[in-house]
Amino acid sequence: MSAADDIASDADALFSVTCARPWLAARFVRPQRMLSWALARPGFQTAHEVAWLEVEDVDLPVTVDPVALLAARMRSAEFGDAVGMMTSRDVRRHRVAGAASGGTTARCLATVGLGNAARVGAPSPPPHEAWGTVNLLVACSVTLTDAALVEALSIAVEARTAAIMASGRTVDGGAATGTGTDCVVVATPLDGPAASFAGLHTDVGVAIGTAVYESVKSGACDWMAHTRAHKSAGEERL
Repeated sequence: MSAADDIASDADALFSVTCARPWLAARFVRPQRMLSWALARPGFQTAHEVAWLEVEDVDLPVTVDPVALLAARMRSAEFGDAVGMMTSRDVRRHRVAGAASGGTTARCLATVGLGNAARVGAPSPPPHEAWGTVNLLVACSVTLTDAALVEALSIAVEARTAAIMASGRTVDGGAATGTGTDCVVVATPLDGPAASFAGLHTDVGVAIGTAVYESVKSGACDWMAHTRAHKSAGEERL
């Protein structure tokens, strides 16, 4: 087995992925400490699962509370204790990438739609190809303190932004840096000695950054190619 195979195997062990529309889920063998601004169970949480719900415009008329909708559907699907997100992207087009640095491995699961693309600091224009968003989970093999988990979240966001910029998606002539409804979840084990830092110079930061960058860039390029191919037919799922 090659070194690349070893890295992939170690990253794959962090969580398993199941996809059965409208649900995409990442499941951990043991509960994890998580940090996110997800619609369901945001903030610092302990959970063993992260779930994506695929929705269409018809699911979310202006009279519907998206938080309540997601909570109800998660209960119905027995995802009640999971951290939960929503996406209009076809969940079958999810992307997964693993990475390692030093003794740390990381794995990212992402759904990427850029119809709702925006540039940080600029007024958000109306979406040109209906709504789309970037939702991702990145898990690492190293236990982190709460402060390091916050830093890891910042690295994941930085990597997401770099990947979107590298994809070539533009907004009003400038590079897109994200979408108006992105969500990022970072997960770390509960047990073991906790690392106090997760910045760009650490193995944790390198592994997380690489996994997020590769999965989001792949998803962004797929979205752009898919949108170009189907735009005239109005069939794209964003």
